[in-house]
Formats: sequence, C-alpha cells, structure tokens
Amino acid sequence: MTVYLNGQYLNAEDAKISVLDRGFIFGDGVYEVWRVVDGKLFEHDRHERRLKQGIKTLEIALADGEVDALHGVAQRLLRDNDLARGEGTFYVEITRGAAPRTHAFPPKGTAPTVLAMVSKFEVPHALRDAGAKAITEDDVRWLRCDVKTVQLLPNCMAKQKAQVAGAMEAIFVRGDIVTEGTHTSVLGVKDGTLVTHPLGALILPSVTREIVLEIAREQGVPVREQPFTVKEMFALDELFVSGTTTDVTPIVEVDGKKIGSGKPGPVSKQLYAALQARLYAGAATATR
Repeated sequence: MTVYLNGQYLNAEDAKISVLDRGFIFGDGVYEVWRVVDGKLFEHDRHERRLKQGIKTLEIALADGEVDALHGVAQRLLRDNDLARGEGTFYVEITRGAAPRTHAFPPKGTAPTVLAMVSKFEVPHALRDAGAKAITEDDVRWLRCDVKTVQLLPNCMAKQKAQVAGAMEAIFVRGDIVTEGTHTSVLGVKDGTLVTHPLGALILPSVTREIVLEIAREQGVPVREQPFTVKEMFALDELFVSGTTTDVTPIVEVDGKKIGSGKPGPVSKQLYAALQARLYAGAATATR
C-alpha cells in the first residue's frame, strides 16, 4: 500500500514517524476521514472545512494551502492503490510534529507531520437493512468533543465493550443525556419529528449529521436539535446513528431493550435512501 507522509509517497512499511512525534507522545493532532465513491471524495469541501477548523483550534502551524493540496494527494493515492473505482475512504492525520518531549508547544518552525492514506470500504448493507444493536456507556471524554482530535482512547474502550457485547456501537451518555456514539452521531424519531443533540462542545460537528438534517428538512421531516435523556431514548419510535462510514444505520436494540418496533422505521429508511441517492449520484458503483 502506498501512503503519503510529509511530501513523499512511500510504501506503508517504509513510512517512518519519529518516536518524538507529538501525535504519538501526547495525542496532539487532528484527523479527518472522507468517504470515496469511484474516485470522488464525498462532500469534500465540508470535510476540508472541519479539518481546517480543527487545525486552527489546536493552533497547529499548517497553512490552508497545504490542506487544500490534500485533495490532489487523495487522487494520486486512489490511483496508485487501485481504488479509483468502487468504495473507499481517505484518511488524513496532522500532528504538531516531532520535538523534544515537553508539554508546551515546540519552537516556532517545527514542521507538522502530515500523513494520508486510502483504504477499501465494504458497505454492510445487511446490517443496515436489519438494524443494529448498541449499548450505553458513560461519556468520560474531554469537554472539547467538537474538535476531531486523535485522542480516541475512551472511544476505543467503549467500542470494544460494544463489540464484546455483540453490539455495533456504544452510545455515550453524559449524566443522563445522550450525546453521540464512539464514531457516530445519534439521532431519533418521536411522533414523526427527528431529534438529536445540538451542536456544541459535547459532540462532533459531523458532516453526515449535517447532511442528514438537511435532507430531513428538504423532505418535510420536522427537526428538533435538543438534548434527550436515556429514558426518552427508550421511548423513541426510531433510533439511528450516522457517520462517514455508517451512513444511516438503524439501531433497533439498546442494552438489550427494543427500540420502537424493534425494526428499522420508516423515517430512518427514508433518510437512508435519500442519503444513498446523494452519495452515489453520478457514480458507476452500484449500491448493492
């Protein structure tokens, strides 16, 4: 596999990052993931905007022009890795760079580390058609979840608990409020209205969430962005998660308790179909 690292295209096994890199030492970096269909980065501008915002928030010294150039990097990686057709993902990680270990930022002029790679993606259609299971987990993450940092240990630990429990996702709960999943947004339907936690420091400004809410409004589905409790979650008619590689995936059971009818609901199906239409517009790749 060919990857991109600091201006070079290398075989993955030849790509080396310093042991003093602040991404490794401190988790001091941001990342972004794009869905790719037939060589096209889905909603590229929105993902790029979020990446630039994360870089700005963390005060990483990388110019916007260098981020803009990553679109060309993606095209070459897709070509070199034979992923110009079909489904894939494009991953970018940017850290503050390598410097002697100290908590304060390194001296001005320290070059950030920029890593990019592509991967093949298989859509789990059967899971999305039947609906998935989830568990709840205490949200012990830091209070700037709106920044897409590489500090994902609580997410990984919660996801592992979900896997051990035979579930697809772990839904974070802060106090008694549902926030989001380990790598997804959480949305529900009650009496025909779509509900989800509002944007803010406690959840990621998900690109897919943004698109799903747009689609809902376009199709006349009322949207209410306000917090809901675990008790209210179990009283929902429908529950689903969304994300770059999750699309719209119905959640039919949480902590062993059925949600709604225990089957994917009509609003979830409607939004999934509309998202698929946008995702595959003009693409040769079949959705099945």
